[in-house]
Formats: sequence, structure tokens, C-alpha cells
Amino acid sequence: MHESFLTHENKRYLWVALVLLVGSIAAYVWHDPIGRPNGGTWLGYTLGTIGALLIVWLLLFGMRKRTYANRVGSLRGWLSAHVYLGTVLLVIALLHSGFQFGWNLHTLAFVLMTVVIVSGFFGVFAYLRYPQLMTRNRENATRQTMLDEIAEIDGNALALADGIDPKLHQIVLRSIEKTRLGGGAFRLLTAHDNSELAIERAREMLEKRGRAETNAPKTEEMPTMFAMVDFLSKGVDDKASEALRKLIDLLSRKKSLATRVARDIQFQSLMEIWLYVHVPLSIGLLAALTGHVISVFFYW
Repeated sequence: MHESFLTHENKRYLWVALVLLVGSIAAYVWHDPIGRPNGGTWLGYTLGTIGALLIVWLLLFGMRKRTYANRVGSLRGWLSAHVYLGTVLLVIALLHSGFQFGWNLHTLAFVLMTVVIVSGFFGVFAYLRYPQLMTRNRENATRQTMLDEIAEIDGNALALADGIDPKLHQIVLRSIEKTRLGGGAFRLLTAHDNSELAIERAREMLEKRGRAETNAPKTEEMPTMFAMVDFLSKGVDDKASEALRKLIDLLSRKKSLATRVARDIQFQSLMEIWLYVHVPLSIGLLAALTGHVISVFFYW
């Protein structure tokens, strides 16, 4: 049975994090400094040291992911500890500061740390949610298999259209050229694929087989499905009608596949895009933490 990183080894790192959390809170409540609690007391220095070591260790996870020969714990164990200890770090930092903030480098380090942790929360959600959606969306097929089937459908659709009418062949060809999977960030995150959108409406119109209106737009300006129905309504023979129905079925299948591929790309993009916030800000956090430590020990 697949073991989630959140339940790794009977939630070992959850318990480690809880012990660290309870111990830090108990020490903060028991501590009775002169004046307000702050990072300059013995407890403040202790919690600050623990927090700084945690930040450095958490940053090492990026190196651990790329070191496959590393035998110091499994990657799943590192990830489990990364999540739980990273969450506790937020509370430790608050206790370290005594909940005192100002417009300075120390607060900047805290803000960066908070943003990194929150982005990590989204990462946990993404890796728990989207792989399941990807598996369900693919229906036991791979992305490459679906793309190969789309390419095969395009070839068959062009052959069918060419046997009906050259103009229809051009319409289908234009539809194929307009089908785009992937692209910029907006297209990746919104699952746009630019494939045919009027299939259901075309089927309804196909059943009616009404005559094209005299003021209908020109064929080359119409969407693929409406153009085919318009062509059908102008008195083509039964053989052409059957070929057109097959063509509509093919494009319906293509639309379904294109939508699944676009969603697959969308889910993968959502799993990865948070790293473009998490990783750079983690590096910024390390720089701010270094400045924080230097300023405390050399200028205070």
C-alpha cells in the first residue's frame, strides 16, 4: 500500500514536531524575563538558534532531492520532516521574537520565512491533490498516448474531409492548426486548448438538416462544425452525409482528448509553479537570516 509522506513511519516527524512545539511554548510561558519577552533574552537566543538551524536544514532538502546516492534517511522521510518541522518553525520564530516587530531586517526575515512556509503549504496540497486528479483524468493512458491518438484523428479527419469536399478539407485543416496544447502561463493554468467548441450544437443542427439561410456567413468565416453542417444542408448525397457524421464523431473524440491533455498539463503546472515562489524566496530568506544573525551578534 502506498504510504503518504505525511504518515511516513507512523507519523514520526509529526510527533517530533509536536514535542518541539509543546516544549517551546512551555518554555516561553515559564520564562519570566525583565521587561517584555524578546529575542535578546537567553530563551530568545535559544529559540533563535533552533529556528536558524531549522531554516538551514530545511534548505538542505533541495540538495537531498538531487542526491540519489544519499543514504542518510529516505527522501520520503526528509519530505515528511521538511513539512512538519517547517510548520513548527513559524511558531518558534514568533516565540523567539516575543511577538515584537518593526520596520527592520529582522521583520523582513520573518516575513520571507512566512511566505516560504505558506507557499510550502500550497505545495503539500498540490502533491496530495493533483496526482490523483491526473490519474483520473488520464484514464489509464499516458499523455504521449493521447497526443498520438490526436495526431491519428487529425490524419483520419483530413482524409474524410478531402473525400467530401476540398473546401471542407481546408476547414478541418484550419481547425487542426488552431488546436494548441500548452503555451504561456495563462494557457497552462487555465487548460485552454483551442480545439473545436461547437460539437454538441452541430449535432443538434445535423438532426434538423435545415436549409442554409440566404444571409448565412461565408464558409471560410464559420467555425469548423457550423461550416460542415452548412455544407450538409445544401443537398449533399447520403454517402457524403455519412462521411460527415463520421467526421463529427472523430472531432468529438479529438475534443475530448484535447481537453484531457490540457487538463493534464494544467495539473502538472499547478504542481510545479509554486516552486517559482518557494525556491527563490528560500534563498532570499537565507540571505536575510544571515544579515539578521550578523546584526545581532556584531551590532547589538
